[in-house]
Amino acid sequence: MLGPQLAQALELGLIGSDVQRLASRLSLLVDSFDIEQNGLGFNNLIFMAVVLSELTKNSDASFRSLIIEEPEAHLHPQLQAVLLCYLESIKAVDGEKPVQLFVTSHSPNFASIAQLDSLACLVDTGAGVEIFFPRAITFGKGKREKLERYLDVTRAELFFARRVIFVEGAAELMLVSVLAEKVGYKLREHGVSLISVEGLNFDSFLPLFGANALKIPVAIITDADPAAEDEAPQAQYPAIGDSVQVSANTAKMKKSEDDFVKVFHGLKTLEYDLALHADNRVAMLMALKELHPKIAETVAAAVEAAQDDAAKARALFSGMFERPQNNVQKGRFGQTLAQVFADGAACAVPDYISNAIVHACQAGTNAPTATVAPAEQ
Repeated sequence: MLGPQLAQALELGLIGSDVQRLASRLSLLVDSFDIEQNGLGFNNLIFMAVVLSELTKNSDASFRSLIIEEPEAHLHPQLQAVLLCYLESIKAVDGEKPVQLFVTSHSPNFASIAQLDSLACLVDTGAGVEIFFPRAITFGKGKREKLERYLDVTRAELFFARRVIFVEGAAELMLVSVLAEKVGYKLREHGVSLISVEGLNFDSFLPLFGANALKIPVAIITDADPAAEDEAPQAQYPAIGDSVQVSANTAKMKKSEDDFVKVFHGLKTLEYDLALHADNRVAMLMALKELHPKIAETVAAAVEAAQDDAAKARALFSGMFERPQNNVQKGRFGQTLAQVFADGAACAVPDYISNAIVHACQAGTNAPTATVAPAEQ
């Protein structure tokens, strides 16, 4: 622009008095954006990476550890999973020193992915803080492996729960919260985690609780599933006040009860026990009519023709779940019935359900905090 006679030679250099001014203009860019425009969760990851790198290259320290508090903060759930897998996989390489990692977390995402052996739960008992290590529990054959497969994000909430209600499946999962409100309890307000074990897999979860493990109230709601004797098949359909011979699985769980863990069962199954009460039969027929109008018409006639509560409950239960073919799906029915109850239909809560809710919601209990400690690197 100026020609060879007036041109100025330019070069880049640093002047001592101007270093501070130059440094104030430097900025770290992430994907072409200034770091201040980056998400806080991502920035936390960058900070972790820098500190971890610094520790691995520190030749002066005799022991190196990194304690990370709640890395899930501001972090997408999928990135939480990626981060934990990375932290567990870190290995020292040539020229770097091993670092012991500790992670404290309130994230079920972390707890569900972490190895069971790496978990430590801190429980405030009121008199002090107790530590529980799941790795110290002796499981039955194959039960530990089943627990690890079942510990998804929802079920891993049990490591953070103040109280727990375990149920068999989807129908109970839909209905118990609504039934709890009918007897004056909102489970979330009492810190109760409602967890389905998808069948009769209670024995994979129960070793984690009790006087020698996590000391929090645990209620197990299960079916009695009474076995009918040949000479008395009506034993399969007991009336209120009848004594029942529960299934072997339920009897076995009852033997493992202590002050913290209690097992609650009805006379048969949740649907049958609900149907023993007249108000519930009205609501159940409303829900059935919404799902299957023709089946509801047939079942309603059979219920009307029955003579007593037990017979009416049998007609309603068998008409839905013991059909020659095309049984009503319990989960779908439970969801619809829960909505009918929530909308204000009259409801009688079976005693074993209300007793389970009262046990789980008892006062004076505290919550554990899970700590994930990946193996020493």
